[in-house]
Amino acid sequence: MDVKKASLMKEKKHPEYAIILAFDVKVNKDAQTLADKDKIPIFTADIIYHLFDRFTKHMEDILQAKKSEAKDEAVFPVIMKIDSQCIIRQKNPMIFGMDILDGQLRVGTPLCIPDKKCLEVGRVIGIEKDKKPVQMARKGQKVSVKIEQNSSQTHITYGTGKNFDHTNHLYSKITRSSIDSLKEVFRDEMKNEDWSLIRGLKKICQIE
Repeated sequence: MDVKKASLMKEKKHPEYAIILAFDVKVNKDAQTLADKDKIPIFTADIIYHLFDRFTKHMEDILQAKKSEAKDEAVFPVIMKIDSQCIIRQKNPMIFGMDILDGQLRVGTPLCIPDKKCLEVGRVIGIEKDKKPVQMARKGQKVSVKIEQNSSQTHITYGTGKNFDHTNHLYSKITRSSIDSLKEVFRDEMKNEDWSLIRGLKKICQIE
C-alpha cells in the first residue's frame, strides 16, 4: 500500500519524502483515513504542473523548518578585522567597526581568536551596515558588530595590554556539529569560497 510505503520514509529519517503524489486519480476513503492517521500528506491534482508546484512548496517548507531548528547549531565561517579607528564600545556588549576579510558573518555567530589559543570572546548579537541592522555581511563589507559575552567571558577585555586588540583577527568558532549542520541544512547558503574557508578553519581549530 502506498501509504505504508510513504510511512517508511519517516522510519528512515526522511520525513520530507513521507508524502503521496496522486496525479489525476481519486483517493479512496480507507487510504485517506490511514494517511491521516499516519500524518502522511496526500497531494492531488489533475494538472501535473500543479502537483509539481505543491511538491516544491512542501519541500521548501520542510527545509525552512529544518533551518529554524538548526539555526543555533549552524555556524557560518568568517574572518574579521577590527577597525582601530572605529572602537565604539570596549565593554560588554562590545561594539566594533569590522572589515569582513573572508566568509560571511551572521547574527548569532560565536567568535574566537585562534592566535590566542582559540580564546572565545563572545557571540554576535547585532550587525549594522550603513547604520541599518542586517542579518548577515559578506567578504569585502564594512560593518558595525555588537558582541555579547556570557558570564564566563566578561573578564575578556579589549585594548592594549588586554586580552586582545585590533591586531588580532576574529574568527567564527566552528565545531564538527556546526559543520555537519551547514552540510545537511544550509548548503544552499554556502558558496565555494565558504567551503574553502571551512577547510582552513578545520585545521586551525583541529577538527577532524
